[in-house]
Amino acid sequence: MEPIPNDILAQFNAVLARKAVPSTLHDDYRKWLRYFLDYRLKYPPPDQRSEQVRLFIEKLRSKGGVGRSLHDAAHALSLFFALRPLQAETAAHAGDQGRSLGVAKPSSVARGIAPKQQSASEDGPGGQVAAAAGKVPPNRGGRKYNEWWSLDKTRSNEWDAVVIDRLAGEIKARHYSRKTLKAYAGWSRKFQIFLKDKPPQDLSPEDVKSYLTYLAVQRKVSASTQNQAFNSLLFLFRHILKKDFGDHQDVPRAKRSSYLPVVLTRQEIDAVLQHLKPPHDLVVRLLYGCGLRLFECLKLRVQNFNFDDGVLTIMDGKGKKARAVPIPRSIEQELLAQVELVRDGHERDLKEGYAGVLLEDQLDRKYPNAAKDLIWQWFFPQQNLTYIPETKDLRRFHLSDKDLQEPLYRAVRKARLMKRVTSHTFRHSFATHLLQANYDIRTIQTLLGHSDVRTTMIYTHCVPSKTLKETKSPLDF
Repeated sequence: MEPIPNDILAQFNAVLARKAVPSTLHDDYRKWLRYFLDYRLKYPPPDQRSEQVRLFIEKLRSKGGVGRSLHDAAHALSLFFALRPLQAETAAHAGDQGRSLGVAKPSSVARGIAPKQQSASEDGPGGQVAAAAGKVPPNRGGRKYNEWWSLDKTRSNEWDAVVIDRLAGEIKARHYSRKTLKAYAGWSRKFQIFLKDKPPQDLSPEDVKSYLTYLAVQRKVSASTQNQAFNSLLFLFRHILKKDFGDHQDVPRAKRSSYLPVVLTRQEIDAVLQHLKPPHDLVVRLLYGCGLRLFECLKLRVQNFNFDDGVLTIMDGKGKKARAVPIPRSIEQELLAQVELVRDGHERDLKEGYAGVLLEDQLDRKYPNAAKDLIWQWFFPQQNLTYIPETKDLRRFHLSDKDLQEPLYRAVRKARLMKRVTSHTFRHSFATHLLQANYDIRTIQTLLGHSDVRTTMIYTHCVPSKTLKETKSPLDF
């Protein structure tokens, strides 16, 4: 193992002192940096700094690293990456032929992107538009697939400026989710590729008809995919191009198949929980115990929990709707313990001079001190910090969906379940088990946050005969 170069070591020691890292940890921090530099010599690193840190932490975890040691290693790397003048030296040390590995690209991290994610904002990084219409862009050169490829610039300046940039602006102005932006921009790019960069001002309803027919007849896409493409192009014509879209009733449409949600028994849920470790087990308990969607759970903040009244408030649900659900009393002590973990980590962050938590919708401007306030901290924070080049800040993001999906997949396999289980399965189980307990459908609709009771009624088809009380005549009451 090569020693740390003297110039890097001197600056790293200086930042340890400047950030008031306890002297008892200096040797450990230097050890983690040395291991990391050696790791990058052995394994070609990705472009994104967050991916470098994640892969290194996963390597440490595979070798038995746990808890505090992983946290210290991630902190040591965040301090190392803050040494921006060392870009050339670290690139040369890693044998990367001049590519800077010390700082992530502004296009991929500048907007609050969390580790393990391509993007956590609507301004995600770019990619290359290089796929046939209706297909996912290929993974070229062994590089990780960029889910925000549709926002990259192409050879058609008209499509970039007239369509994609205006599309992003319209979606942001309506406060739609970043997933909506990704889907609509993606279909617009595929439409562009199908038409071979035909000028946007020349688009017509016949172009839409030919593309939708192509998707249905040749690509044989599912009904939901076809409907998503239809809605995306409808938004494009109405709000971006300001043109007539046409009715397209003669376009072949895929028939929607009937769908019944997968529901787990309580024993199956307990079997999955046995193979999950903190904090993933607590995430799943909230998904099932409160009927939350995954993104609703991961975006919880400390202030959403009212332990005195036993109420959990979801402030940013689907469609920007808020609702309140009861806090499961059986896991109240685990939730309080998680609050203490968040409090301890937050206090360490403040002592080390970090800028606080990532806030959305310009809340940091409206409430300048909120980022450092405990009540605004994520309930499930990520271990790694996110570097914001625009403000030169280190901020903390919440767990990503992939942080749960991978452990959950392994836990389901270890539990040997014969069902297709996703994070949303626990929400289905929540609703079905309440129905079995003879809760009325309107109450379940409120707890789930459904706008239409017909959406909730699907759970009546899951286990129609398994109720706790038999149906009786009113004469027998």
